[in-house]
Amino acid sequence: MKYARFEYKDTTRFGIIEEDVVKEISGSIFEEFKKTGEAFLLKDVKLLAPCHPTKIIAVGLNYIDHIKELGHEMPTNPVLFIKLPHTVTGPESAIVIPPNATRVDYEAELAVVIKKECRNVSTGDARKYILGATCLNDVTERDMQKADGQWTRAKNFETFCPIGPWIVSDIDYNNLEIELLLNGETKQKSNTKNLLWSVDALLSYVSGIMPLYPGDILTTGTPFGVSPMKEGDRVEVVIEGIGTLKNDVKGA
Repeated sequence: MKYARFEYKDTTRFGIIEEDVVKEISGSIFEEFKKTGEAFLLKDVKLLAPCHPTKIIAVGLNYIDHIKELGHEMPTNPVLFIKLPHTVTGPESAIVIPPNATRVDYEAELAVVIKKECRNVSTGDARKYILGATCLNDVTERDMQKADGQWTRAKNFETFCPIGPWIVSDIDYNNLEIELLLNGETKQKSNTKNLLWSVDALLSYVSGIMPLYPGDILTTGTPFGVSPMKEGDRVEVVIEGIGTLKNDVKGA
């Protein structure tokens, strides 16, 4: 199933996507909902970020080739950091380069959306707490990341977390082709089967540290090939079984 959050005639709504139609629903995508009977062509609506997370929990180093690319040692546990809700933006919205930035990189990632509150989840039970998956671009100011040694500033400018275009359930999160295109040219390409820690293992690990709430996002790291974006670029995150998240880049 594809869950979408969208705007139509200045009203924000939730819906289920079936082919090229979005069918409006009432209720919560995290609990119970029903179709209202209203339906719209996808081309006639504006897709928004598909959920409102209280936090985005990200994994810094989860593909071996990316770890080597950055010159880091192989981690013994997942390297976690937080992106805050104000960073979230949706499909076809601009990624804004801050005025003091010197290098802003794209990072294509698979992200999963939490379905219900959880703590201390076992790996075997992880799927019970996942609503579905979406595309995410973990935008990063790379020079600030290197200068600070920790990643809060580099990861948390407004618009630094595009997500979308929707949330897809019932797919194999641990075997999906993932690709990033910059101005139509492939820059990153891998498969989530190459993750050091699977989606299930990550959810178990993170839920043992902090509670997770409906709509929270757990993102899974980026593969080799990160590099800068500049004003005027168009960046696309493409994930098998989900779709394409498209954003343009502009200056402040």
